[in-house]
This record gives sequence, C-alpha cells and structure tokens, in this order.
Amino acid sequence: MAKFKVEVDHVKTGAWAGLIGGVVFGAMMGALGFLPMVGALIGSSSPVAGFLVHIVISVGLGALFAVFFGHASTDEIHAVVLGLLYGFIWWILGALFIMPVWLGMGPMLGAEGVAMSLPSLWGHLVFGFILGLMYSYLQKGCKSCA
Repeated sequence: MAKFKVEVDHVKTGAWAGLIGGVVFGAMMGALGFLPMVGALIGSSSPVAGFLVHIVISVGLGALFAVFFGHASTDEIHAVVLGLLYGFIWWILGALFIMPVWLGMGPMLGAEGVAMSLPSLWGHLVFGFILGLMYSYLQKGCKSCA
C-alpha cells in the first residue's frame, strides 16, 4: 500500500514559489485592470485589496502544488510541465467556476465565458510556469527537503 506523506519543508517551498508566481501574475492582472474584480471577492473594489487577495490565494495554491505535485517535480522539466497543467486546472476551477459563482454571475463554462477569460488563461499559465520552475529551483536549495 502506498503511503502519502506531506513534508512541511516542501509545503513551505511551494508557498514561496506560489508567492513569486503570484506577484508576477498579480502584476499582469493589475496591468489589465482585473484586480478590482479579485478584490470584490472580499467586498472591495480596491486594486490593492485585489492584489492582496490574489497573493494569499497564490501562496495557498503554491502550498497545494507541493502537496499534490511536489513528489513528481523531480527536475525543472517535470516541475514546469506540472506547473503549466496546474495553472490550467486553476484557470478552469478559479476563473471559470469559483470566482464567477462567488460573485453571483454563475459558472462561465460556455463559449462566451471562456472567450472572456482567455487573458486570465495566459496569467494562470504564467503563474503555473513560474510556480513549477521556482519550486524546482527552491527545492534544490532546501537542505532539509532532500
């Protein structure tokens, strides 16, 4: 029977990688004017609030990446591919389902919703790429993660 083990140092590494990816993705969102919509998740229209919410989510998603994909992120290539897949999954879950439902718009899974969310897809893929790359890089520097 396979044993599932979560290492705290791996989760910390994932959180740091998520922070780095989140800052880049957050800057992209800011440039596109999307941060007030993220702020609306907590009842604010402030881009600063939106950025902070985005960063908290990014750190959490980075930690979850480590839990679910960290063991398979054995080198930069695997980590980046898994990060891109992870970013795509969270585009579907977050941008097309969770966020619009939370904001009272309902799921955006139809052609029109997907088309409106394409800029967000690029952001999620950039986030996933950076998350995977930084996770791999930071894992190599983590002496207790070996």
